[in-house]
Amino acid sequence: MTTDTVRTETVPTDTVRWGILATGGIAAAFTADLVDLPDAEIVAVGSRTEASAQAFAERFGIPRSYGDWGALAEDPDIDVVYVATPHSAHRTAAGLCLKAGRAVLCEKPFTLNVREAQELVALARDNNRFLMEAMWMYCNPLIRRLKALVDDGAIGEVRTVQADFGLEGPFPPSHRLRDPAQGGGALLDLGVYPVSFAHLLLGEPDGISAQAVLSAEDVDLQTALALSWDSGALAALHCSITGGTGTTASVTGSRGRIDIPSGFFHPDRLVLHRAGRDPEEFTGDPADGPRDSFRHEAREVMRALRAGETESPLAPLDGTLAVMRTLDAVRERIGVRYPHE
Repeated sequence: MTTDTVRTETVPTDTVRWGILATGGIAAAFTADLVDLPDAEIVAVGSRTEASAQAFAERFGIPRSYGDWGALAEDPDIDVVYVATPHSAHRTAAGLCLKAGRAVLCEKPFTLNVREAQELVALARDNNRFLMEAMWMYCNPLIRRLKALVDDGAIGEVRTVQADFGLEGPFPPSHRLRDPAQGGGALLDLGVYPVSFAHLLLGEPDGISAQAVLSAEDVDLQTALALSWDSGALAALHCSITGGTGTTASVTGSRGRIDIPSGFFHPDRLVLHRAGRDPEEFTGDPADGPRDSFRHEAREVMRALRAGETESPLAPLDGTLAVMRTLDAVRERIGVRYPHE
């Protein structure tokens, strides 16, 4: 087996000023990576309460804290806001920031549904503001390498895509993953990764079918999806909050296969198999830090802002809308509907 290390490109060092909206676990993980980037400055953090914002600011050495989302959005010293609220609040939180003239990196899933996503995209485009879904998988160097290999014909024409993402649980009924008001269920929290992976390689599907097991609260505990394309390609995808899966992925083409043995949405290696050749292994650059680093998407946002771009070519808004259409279609087929939809 041959091995190739995938290295990342450098970016200009002009400082980009960040605001962090929300103070939960994902916000903390992102901020911990952001503070290590010399060309990033975290100016302020905002939460629903001053106490939460202040505690977060003290933890990470952030100079300003706001107990109000709107106040953070109006801070003129902020270039871009990272929105890390539960996805049920993404439309409101990101909308406040875009209206105030801030660029936005909004966590996945982008919104509860495609209608909300369309509203945010329209708001960003009407105001000429940068907006990007925080699909860190798309910015990962190894995923980018996989995409390039597929586009260059390394495995021929794509025939099948397989991917899974499941958490062991159990999660009590009070947990946000089982709360319809917070967009609970496996599909939006976890299924967005396999769906986005299939979209990355094949685009929006032409056919969608799905089966799910629902909770007493009528959110999906696990969902199996079958997507099809007029090209003849198929995708078999699965997500669950009732059992921990291998989080593996595989892309099979007419002349070969690429496997991601574990953690496909933030891989540390991938293996290319082609008939008559030794397997080729691609690994990440140790200088990029741990496999769960958020620095790649932060760097992409800063690169785009310095270039004057309002969208990232790695996570274009039309692609985000297409993923949301697929998620909406799956929810329609499995009978999951959220309040106020």
